[in-house]
Amino acid sequence: MGTPAFACPSLESLLARPDPVVGVVCQPDRPRGRGLAVTRPEVKRLAEARGLPVLQPERLRDSAFREALRRLAPDLIVVAAYGKILPRAILDLPSRGCINVHASLLPRHRGAAPIPWAILAGDATTGITIMAMNEEMDAGDILLQRDLPIAVDDTGGTLGTRLARLGAEVLGAAIDGLRAGTLRPTPQPASGVTFAPRLEREHCRIDWGRPAADLERQVRALAPAPSAFTTLGGRLLKVHRAALADAAAAPPGHVVAADAAGVVVAAGAGALRLLEVQLEGRKRLAVAEFLAGHRIAPGTCLGAA
Repeated sequence: MGTPAFACPSLESLLARPDPVVGVVCQPDRPRGRGLAVTRPEVKRLAEARGLPVLQPERLRDSAFREALRRLAPDLIVVAAYGKILPRAILDLPSRGCINVHASLLPRHRGAAPIPWAILAGDATTGITIMAMNEEMDAGDILLQRDLPIAVDDTGGTLGTRLARLGAEVLGAAIDGLRAGTLRPTPQPASGVTFAPRLEREHCRIDWGRPAADLERQVRALAPAPSAFTTLGGRLLKVHRAALADAAAAPPGHVVAADAAGVVVAAGAGALRLLEVQLEGRKRLAVAEFLAGHRIAPGTCLGAA
């Protein structure tokens, strides 16, 4: 059970094992992109290419879906970024239970978006947790964990790719351990619990009153999507790449310098150099290209209403 690209390496790992994969469950096809074309989830595309049956229920409590899942008669259900909490009836269906591939070192960053939140929080390390699932969100017993350092230039995209590969590797080790009886479920500690909620629009808006170091992490955490943004002249301006900069003191949000090296913007502490941006309705551009068509004078205020 999985939906986005993060889950594909886990499915590939399962397909490489001797145990047959009897079916795949993912979210329904949804409108995506600027044209809002209805698009199949990445896991569905992989499953169909491998000739696997795919179930896409709108509601997990739907009786037709429950009956279809029962007919597949799974021994074990593996969940990787599926996107919904499983009800008790599904958790109890497979004889070996349900296990989850979660992209953090639980109990830190429980929730839908652990990868960007690890960068937003300034964590030096994250990792993969394989856990036995229960009805609470990401609160099940830990079966196996593996850590992964976060690089200083990691984005949500690059870190997600590395964690997806690690998740597939740890998943295989966990299944082997379960079969051999060598894994012992360990309850999650009560201390150290943090949450990583689904990203909303306000998580993406740049608050120039915050320190530049926070904003640099925000840009990386939200790249390549949904992207950090500010406004320029009342139009949305996505910031795809940025770096810390030295600059003279100025009110937060005000442009200190704008040239081929970047647009330097004062923050609550320090300054941020914008390196790659995208104006609403336009394509993504390096700042030098952007400035060739859009002059930004020092003193311009970004993020103003």
